[in-house]
Amino acid sequence: MCLIFTCGEHTFRKEIEGYEGVVCQCHNCGNYAGHVIKSNPWFTFCFIPVVPLSIHGYHDIICHVCNFAQPLENRPDVQAMKRGDGNNMPMQIPSHLDSPPQGWGQGPPQGPPQGPPQGQAPMRYG
Repeated sequence: MCLIFTCGEHTFRKEIEGYEGVVCQCHNCGNYAGHVIKSNPWFTFCFIPVVPLSIHGYHDIICHVCNFAQPLENRPDVQAMKRGDGNNMPMQIPSHLDSPPQGWGQGPPQGPPQGPPQGQAPMRYG
């Protein structure tokens, strides 16, 4: 009689409350693909989670491009993005974005009316 047992480790992950939808820059690859995740590793026996390997889990910033993980404590820029803590300051819009780009909303261009290019018939649909 032969019995085969498998042992391993599985990590359960979820977004941390207050950081839902927060995307930040990865310090490894530079992409804006970092998400704040809580990781809970478990010891598994025959693919069944049996014993947690950490009581409180780990709060990390994990990049979805290069899978680089960095502790949340090392990223004060991301900690400032937390929602619902009452310390959120409104985002300031740069002064050059207050008005529409030059040329927008000034009416039609001046000059002779433009039709289809010479030698071409107007397009017909249907």
